[in-house]
Amino acid sequence: MEKEKLKAIIKNFRRGASHQRTNQFIVIIDGIKTKAKASSLVGKKVSWKTKSGKLIAGRIMQAHGAKGAVRVRMVKGLPGEAVGTPIQIK
Repeated sequence: MEKEKLKAIIKNFRRGASHQRTNQFIVIIDGIKTKAKASSLVGKKVSWKTKSGKLIAGRIMQAHGAKGAVRVRMVKGLPGEAVGTPIQIK
């Protein structure tokens, strides 16, 4: 039996005042509300499905903030339309 995949939403690009990293995202995960729980997911693989059905892979880098968000680095940059869409954590 396959492990249950966690569901999450891409919240925003990782960015600074004048620079946006198109291959790094802030992700909010359902059911994860603390930094400790978010830190336990570091290293897990993630995937985002394009409209055409292709999967773009990535990995959780570290926790972001104190409320359970995580930073994700994708292998390839994602388009702006990816913000607000679901992403799967394996």
